[in-house]
Amino acid sequence: MSLHLEPRLQPSKVMAYLSPVIAISLTLFVGVLLFTALGKSPAAAFHAFFIKPIDNWYGFGELLIKASPLALIALGLSVGFRANIWNIGAEGQLIVGAIAAGGVALALHETAAWWVLPLMFIAGALGGMLWAAIPAWLRTRFNANEILVSLMLVYVANLLLSWLIHGPWRDPDGYGFPQSLVFSDAAMLPILLAGTRTHAGVLITLVALVVAYVFFRWSLMAFKMNVTGLAPRAAAYAGFNQKRMIWIGLLTGGTAAGLAGTSEIAGPIGQLLIPVSPGYGFSAIIVAFVGRLNPIGIFLASLLMALLYLGGEAGQMQLSLPSSVSSVFQGLLLFFLLATDVLINYRLRWS
Repeated sequence: MSLHLEPRLQPSKVMAYLSPVIAISLTLFVGVLLFTALGKSPAAAFHAFFIKPIDNWYGFGELLIKASPLALIALGLSVGFRANIWNIGAEGQLIVGAIAAGGVALALHETAAWWVLPLMFIAGALGGMLWAAIPAWLRTRFNANEILVSLMLVYVANLLLSWLIHGPWRDPDGYGFPQSLVFSDAAMLPILLAGTRTHAGVLITLVALVVAYVFFRWSLMAFKMNVTGLAPRAAAYAGFNQKRMIWIGLLTGGTAAGLAGTSEIAGPIGQLLIPVSPGYGFSAIIVAFVGRLNPIGIFLASLLMALLYLGGEAGQMQLSLPSSVSSVFQGLLLFFLLATDVLINYRLRWS
């Protein structure tokens, strides 16, 4: 007897929701093997990863401020992903959004007006949008692959940030460290929860979750993008504008990433430095797919991914685990998710 994959007559709705659960379970199982191989107690390691980071009010606040940019970027990316428009460069769009917002904060460093912060968010959104417009234009004009273009632009954005904070925007009183001036109070987000670092940027993510839910559920454009992703030939026959969808998909992802970058520098960081992000733009791709491109699922997946970030930091301090353990968990989660997603369109059969 042998085990083989048999095509389903139609995709399984049950497996579409069960697949992330199976992937998370397999990731935890491999985690047990990994911690055992490293000579650590799996129970102690899982306690450090998943319990210790949020066993107090401050830790809960840290969970929120890490989940917020992940959910925001994932929501923006999911708009394009539904139409098979693959924006892999959200990390670069986040960085450019942070640069644009940081430029406003530095230019208005002596200004204490209330409108400084809104202007930063407008600049950040436009910065991320313009960076995403490059692969959108190249795709619609020359049919360039948006995956490669958006990904390569991440390195350009990193180099641009490095040049600015090593050169014209370097803090003259920063003892030679590559960083900008610390932003003024007018350029900082207010704290929401006393005793934590949870800032008002979390509210932007909550608003984005509601807007995305309404858009995906009742918008005609979302319907067109879903049809384009599921049946491109049917969408073309119906006269749906493919180029318009490419622009909408990429610009939405860029805008969300730019807003996330602004929240980071106006929130927990308070200045421009390297790194602005610990890889939120890439991790948000995993969040989007674990959440099934659904706002509610993305919200839950962002909390899980944020917990992995916090758990990685706690594991380093308490168990002397390598810093790469958190990245290993993220990679395992994506790997198992892609593997179990096969079961949506296929079933296992013995023959």
